[in-house]
Amino acid sequence: MAWLTPFNKPITDWRGRSVWLVGASSGIGLACAQALHAAGAKVCVSARQAELLQAFVDTHPGALALPLDVTDATSVRQATQQLQAQHGIDTVIYCAGYYNAQSAAAYDLHSMQTHMAVNYSGALLLLDQVLPLLLAQGHGHVSLVSSVAGFRGLPKSLAYGPSKAALTHLGEVLYLDLKPHGIGVSVVHPGFVATPLTAQNTFHMPALISPEQAAKDMLQGWRDGLFDIHFPKRFTWFLKLLRILPYRWYFPLVRQFTA
Repeated sequence: MAWLTPFNKPITDWRGRSVWLVGASSGIGLACAQALHAAGAKVCVSARQAELLQAFVDTHPGALALPLDVTDATSVRQATQQLQAQHGIDTVIYCAGYYNAQSAAAYDLHSMQTHMAVNYSGALLLLDQVLPLLLAQGHGHVSLVSSVAGFRGLPKSLAYGPSKAALTHLGEVLYLDLKPHGIGVSVVHPGFVATPLTAQNTFHMPALISPEQAAKDMLQGWRDGLFDIHFPKRFTWFLKLLRILPYRWYFPLVRQFTA
């Protein structure tokens, strides 16, 4: 039956596959780069912090570092051109992320715009460069690392949540548009992962997992040909349930659990 077939062509062998991780200096992006390198991929890591990228390259033979700023179109274009010339591009994973807890009572326009610039618009700049290449070669995979915070509105997520919701929506439309062209698309929805971003949280983070576990779940999702890769399941299935609740039930329930 059609609804039982994988959304994407399963990626079961990474050996020799050129993988570009944008936002790979720490956290999920770094752990994923390490796992993919161990699986035999030709890994390219990008982020603003060149010294952290170089540290990865120094300990992972064959890896490539291309420092860039995802909010700078010229920087993204130059990195894309260099990678295409050196390794080619098979898989692009957008891991770049910015997070600061924010509520409407302390509205910060600069923070709101920075979240959108890094978490969403940066992906648009990257797609502007890589989509023509992937379409021309007729194969490849794009994976966007979103968040369960984009499922529905949550307290203290005034800036972060909408930017991730936009990224998820973008991934859904990309999947519909690119599948006929032989290009896979997946969106990753992590729960709480112990990274420099979540380290600023002062509240209890349920079902907290390590970046290494997150990377393992991501590789399993690509191996299974999934579109929606979410983890840890014991937490994300609960949040998925909240997505279908009517507002009359949803708002009181969220207030109760986040008071």
